[in-house]
Amino acid sequence: MTEIISTTILLTLIMDPLGNLPIFMAILKKIEPRRQKIIVIREMIIALIIMLLFLFIGEKILNILNLKTETVSISGGIILFFIALSMIFPSENIENNSMSLDEEPFLVPLAIPLVAGPSLLATLMLLSHQYLNNISSLVLSLFISWLLTLIILLLSGFFLQFFGIKGANALERLMGLILIMLSTQMFLDGIKIWLNR
Repeated sequence: MTEIISTTILLTLIMDPLGNLPIFMAILKKIEPRRQKIIVIREMIIALIIMLLFLFIGEKILNILNLKTETVSISGGIILFFIALSMIFPSENIENNSMSLDEEPFLVPLAIPLVAGPSLLATLMLLSHQYLNNISSLVLSLFISWLLTLIILLLSGFFLQFFGIKGANALERLMGLILIMLSTQMFLDGIKIWLNR
């Protein structure tokens, strides 16, 4: 149960629904509200299919590359650390990348890379190796994270009105701090396994 909770928190932090709220709203602002919800649900379903695909083939890819558990844990910690840093110190180019589109978005950029981005797909591959004998728990964690993200994105107007842009940014930075702690723990676990070989 603890593993499911920690993995769910980790995946939700990487999906970063609060950080993606302003970008989603900017991209969809020229589309009527009812159609916006349909697009969000469609893009989230596409993202879920891609994430499940990487979850199930991740272990096979790591086996082909002959990567050890400690290598996966250490590299995973480093990747998550840099993701967390980008959440705490966001790039100024994000605003430029979130310009609204003249046509309805499909697959890119909402499903990929905003939800199912390279960092999340890499993390799923690493987790599939780490929890090889407990893949059902991983699927459950992924689904819960996906559902939380979907709910937040569908209620984007409410969340932005409740927290405001500054509040949402502050929450994203807080999640980044939590992610730094999780990434450090993953890195230290990898070092511990390597030292005990």
